[in-house]
Amino acid sequence: MTDNSPEPGIRPAVVADVPAVRAVTDAAYHPYVERIGAVPQPMRADHAAGVAAGRVFVMGEPVVGLVVIEAHEDHLFLDSVAVRPDAHGQGVGRRLLAFVDAHARALGLPEVRLYTNAMMWENQRLYPRYGYELVERRVDGPYDRLHYRKWLAP
Repeated sequence: MTDNSPEPGIRPAVVADVPAVRAVTDAAYHPYVERIGAVPQPMRADHAAGVAAGRVFVMGEPVVGLVVIEAHEDHLFLDSVAVRPDAHGQGVGRRLLAFVDAHARALGLPEVRLYTNAMMWENQRLYPRYGYELVERRVDGPYDRLHYRKWLAP
């Protein structure tokens, strides 16, 4: 199979990837369960439905990272980024975020939006380094979320 994605090595997930998507997501988000006092939303997601809807893109064989995205009329929503803990520091997250930008541009969307839990302090340093600006803080049920956006140059 030829990889035609804007970022080589990142491809749409297929049904056979669902167990890996679940495992990588759980490994990436499990450390936050105790800190935030709730199971992070990505760990509760229906991964099979996300894959079937074409919203999940994976990197690596075996899968070391993934993104879950959703196109809207005026933006691309980055629902989740997950990197296997043993792959941290290898540029996986950077490549996944670059893929999200390229995918949004390919769809003609001028903006990427995401949110992260306010207790995930690491993300508050990470996302601004990649061009995201904090838009607002909002409590949604048990989740205290920071909403970010990134405008994409045409």
